[in-house]
Amino acid sequence: MKTVLIDDERLAREELRRLLGAHPEVEILGEAGNVTEALKLVPELRPELMFLDIEMPGRTGFDLLAALPPPHPQIVFVTAYDAFALRAFEVNALDYLLKPVHPARLAETLARLRRNPEPPAESEGVRSEPRFRADDQVFLREGDRCWFVPVREIVLLEAEGNHTRVWFRDEKPLLPRALATMEARLPAELFVRANRSQVVNRGFIADVEPWFSGGLKATLQGGPAVEFSRRQAQVFRERLGL
Repeated sequence: MKTVLIDDERLAREELRRLLGAHPEVEILGEAGNVTEALKLVPELRPELMFLDIEMPGRTGFDLLAALPPPHPQIVFVTAYDAFALRAFEVNALDYLLKPVHPARLAETLARLRRNPEPPAESEGVRSEPRFRADDQVFLREGDRCWFVPVREIVLLEAEGNHTRVWFRDEKPLLPRALATMEARLPAELFVRANRSQVVNRGFIADVEPWFSGGLKATLQGGPAVEFSRRQAQVFRERLGL
């Protein structure tokens, strides 16, 4: 796992190097203290992974990504600020770590990289969005409120026009993304389509009963009752029935 560290703080690079020393699969090829140095270092070394600070003198980590020729390595942002988390995930960062980095959190990031060793594919300059796994954490934002949520804790996704309401824990934020777009990123082995406007985490289905016109009615733990259409009820029976 060939890696470079890019951060304007020397002590921060040294601490990250120390933490990565506990992971022998990681080979640190080099370091850079600003974007200008990184623009020379990265194309020369061609790392598979880049730990990248955001706020640096002159230009930011986002400026570096915009200037680097493709293909890009996997990106893990390491920063003292959480204000850039949404933008980080918009550029398909593998993860977003806050300083000081906790060893267990770093280990979680490297485990995710082992599951997804290749960067997202790029087509016509636009990166595709990879499918999440059940143990991955996703970043959700509604207005000024933000959450990091394990995918497996999402109970229900419900379309409201071109937006989607996401049910998890005691929260129900409304996100400005279409249901079909969000469904395409969810693990198919965990989430099932109930009807045209609802996608359900089958792990939260507490009870199922026959319903009108060949459909099903499912009671969810931590969510409302959901009606499966006749077509989706048939798919549900075929996928999960003995």
